[in-house]
Amino acid sequence: MTPFGRRVRELRRDRGLQLKHMAASLGVSSAYLSALERGERGRPTWAFIQRVIHYFGVIWDEADELQRLGELSEPRPRIDTRGLGATATLTANRLSREARALSEEDWQALSALLDAARARAGARTG
Repeated sequence: MTPFGRRVRELRRDRGLQLKHMAASLGVSSAYLSALERGERGRPTWAFIQRVIHYFGVIWDEADELQRLGELSEPRPRIDTRGLGATATLTANRLSREARALSEEDWQALSALLDAARARAGARTG
């Protein structure tokens, strides 16, 4: 499941909406919307994300969150380590090969590590 698909499913279920009705309103098939929610489709387009935002009637922070989640929902990401050194390449390749062995807690720890690195980088440039 992708972050965008998970959030769309949460919003739909919280509002008691059926997948088939939402799909029809968005102009897509139920199969497509179901696959998107499960993370079996690629990253949604900007236009589709905008239709979802409009469909749910979300504004400001919620709309920004859906846009950000859509951008971070490529189910088969690629990591370009050119110019980063051997350790970065080794780690990226290991992550690709060993991702399925990681627990939810492991993924949360990695996410926290990335958040901290982004904050440090922001502090240096800010």
